[in-house]
This record gives sequence, structure tokens and C-alpha cells, in this order.
Amino acid sequence: MAPITVKKICCIGAGYVGGPTCAVIALKCPNIQVTIVDLNQARIDAWNSDNLPIYEPGLDEVVKTARGKNLFFSTDVDKAIAEADLIFVSVNTPTKKSGVGAGYAADLNFLQRATRRIAEVSTSSKIVVEKSTVPCRTADAMRTILEANSKPGCRFDILSNPEFLAEGTAISDLFAPDRVLIGSLQTESGKDACAALANVYANWVPRDRILTVGLWSSELTKLAANAMLAQRISSVNALSAICEATGANIDEVAFAVGKDSRVGAKFLKASVGFGGSCFQKDILNLVYLSESLHLPEVAKYWKAVVDMNEYQKDRFSRKVVDTLFNTITGKKIAILGWAFKKDTGDTRESPSISICNHFLSEKARVNVYDPQVTEEQIWLDLDETSTNEVDHKQHVSISKSAIEACKDAEAIVICTEWDEFKTLDWAKIYEACPRPAFVFDGRLMLNRAELQQIGFKVVTIGSGDV
Repeated sequence: MAPITVKKICCIGAGYVGGPTCAVIALKCPNIQVTIVDLNQARIDAWNSDNLPIYEPGLDEVVKTARGKNLFFSTDVDKAIAEADLIFVSVNTPTKKSGVGAGYAADLNFLQRATRRIAEVSTSSKIVVEKSTVPCRTADAMRTILEANSKPGCRFDILSNPEFLAEGTAISDLFAPDRVLIGSLQTESGKDACAALANVYANWVPRDRILTVGLWSSELTKLAANAMLAQRISSVNALSAICEATGANIDEVAFAVGKDSRVGAKFLKASVGFGGSCFQKDILNLVYLSESLHLPEVAKYWKAVVDMNEYQKDRFSRKVVDTLFNTITGKKIAILGWAFKKDTGDTRESPSISICNHFLSEKARVNVYDPQVTEEQIWLDLDETSTNEVDHKQHVSISKSAIEACKDAEAIVICTEWDEFKTLDWAKIYEACPRPAFVFDGRLMLNRAELQQIGFKVVTIGSGDV
């Protein structure tokens, strides 16, 4: 046997991973037809329009260059599966909300349904690639489903090809990845399937950055990478609490620690907490895996990373209340930023949501502004997470600009590090605020001295008193 030449790719799932990844594959591999499918008609319509369903710098240009040539978006899932040589499964794998492992384990319902559909529709052999973040040994379950539902003569080789994208830089990450990881069974057919996918990436990725490993190692590496990155954030956030108590400055401490070549400077930025679809979900998945393997000490270790993140969000919220003379009832607070980080419209696990709900529990009036998150998404996030007796629709306003959100606010809370917040006319904002006017910089992005000179009382993570 020898590796097949991949001519047609199907990606099941048109979300944050599947969309950008396969759009770049189409751009870089003009001889391969790439079809991204999803059952959500509105999402597919958006991918086929000038208003893409997700915001990612550089994505518009990639999609518009390849779309209609060798990149297609469709709801015809069966046709795309039937025609493909290689199928990426890039569906949502959220944390389970009920049943065994609720709150920790990954919900693989969408992945299992997609896998079953592949087996039922396929009339020829396929390479099936896990692109979703999954628990270790998920490929075993996929293989069982494929073999139980496949037609005679159809063979399925399963690969793990986890993504390591950072939202906001996904396109540049795809253009020049640190590494592409492909896991396969170490059988002849498994290695051939691995080589076929490696040849796709080799159209633009140097061969020495394409790492081929065992199937289980690849699955675990994704969880391990996110857990260790989140661990660094929780570590520096824990230090920020000590800095505030001792008078040290977390920026100075992190800068000095980051100069150690054994540590490095990345992911040592203190903040109000991490969010997004990966870090918390993957760590909780690792906690559940550890508990399932009867490793309670290991589970407790990783759970502490998530606990510290929750503590940081709660501590920041309480600091706002304490600074505003121990009450925010009826006070207007502006929240600048709703996405979990800049350059994305993704709000999953965003610290802003927790912070807003904390303020609402104290019966504050909240004004929210984010340059990329839609009003509908903000209301949806509050509807899904609010446990307050307060009707949030009576206490929350959504503004069209930062200036509008800050007008008459007694406190301005920076929750997302959007670049535009650095260049706001803060003097004008100050004039529109009652006195005293507070800025709570949860992202350590503003010039504290300049704001203080204007007249603001400034509170930052990890740098002591106002």
C-alpha cells in the first residue's frame, strides 16, 4: 500500500475551528476541493455572504479568495461525505451538563452522530480525522461506531489532528504553525493515512514542523498543551493577589520572571481571568480523565487551575464593590469588552459574563460595549448564565460605542483588551462621569499614570491600592 492522494476534503462543522482551518487548506491547496458542511442553514448562509459568522483578522480575505473556486460551504452533508477522500470531524464537544461526568467530561454526542453518519453514507474507504478536542482514546469509540455501521468493502482509517489555534491570531497560526500534530495507529494503513494528511499540510508547512505520533499521544497532547498554558495564567493570577497584598507590582514581577530562559515571557500576563472554549473545558476533561484512571491527586492538581481562575474573577468583582464604598446598588457601571479576548467575537466562558452577573446580584445598572460581539449574543449569554433574582433586561444596557457606555458611569471596568480602548478620549469620558470616577483595568493595558493625571481613580490587577 501507499498513501492516497487527497483530492476532496469534507469538513463536518463550520465553527471556529473547521471554518478557518479548512479555508486556509483550500487557499494553500488549490488542487484539493474543500467542502465545509453544517446542518445550521443560517451559519452556512453567513459563510456564503460578505458577513462571515465569526470574526477573525484575515479570515475574510482567505474565504473570499478561495470561495467558489475550490472552497464551498453547504448543508448537503451526505453528498460531501460521499465524495470526500478525507473527512475532518470538527463539531462541538462541550462539557457535559448532566449524567455521568457532568461538569467535567466532554459531551461527545455531536461527534458520535457525525461519525455514525459518515459510516452510513460512505460507499468507499475514507480517512476520518478528529479535529475536535476530545478525551484520550476517543478514536476507539469512533472506530467501533464506524465498523458497526459501515458497508462491505469500506475501510476507515482514523487520525487525530488537534488544532492549536489562538483566537485572534488563527489565520497567522494556520499560515505559519509552530507544529502540525498528526496521530495515527502504528499500523501500515494507519501510517499511510497519516502520510496522506501530512502531504496536504506539506503544501505550505515545512516537513520538520509536521509531527507524526501515536493516536493516543496526539489526543492527550491537545489537553496537555491547553492545561499547561492555563496553568501559567492561573499561576501569575495567584501571584497578582500576593502583589496586591504586599505592595509589589505584578507587571514587574512577571517581566522579571519571564526573562528566565527556562520560563519565558508568554502567558505570564495577569488579568481578570482566562476564558474561551478550550482552556476550562480541556482542563476539566483532564480532571475527569485523571479521576477515571483513579489518580485523585492528579485530578486535584489540575482542578486547582480552574479554581484559581474562578477565584480571580470573583476577587476582581468584589474589588470593584469594595472600592465603590461597599455598595454598587443603583450605581451605573460600564463594562468595556464582552469577548473573552481581543480580536474575536467569541464569548464562551468570558470573564465579562461572570463579572456582569456579580454586579447584577448587587443590583447595579450595567452598560456593556464590545466592538465585535452582537447584542443578541450578549443577551443570550446573560439568559443562559444568570441566576439572579434581578431581571437583567431591566438593569443592563448595550451600547454602540465605548463613549456611550461610559457616560454617567461611576466605574469603568476593562474586561477585554481591545486596542481601541487604549486610544479613547479618556479626558472626555472623565468629564461625562460623576465624581469620583473609577477605572478598573482588568487587563493591565492602560497607562495608569495618564489616567490618574486626568483625575480617574485607577485600580489594576496586582498593583496594590488606588
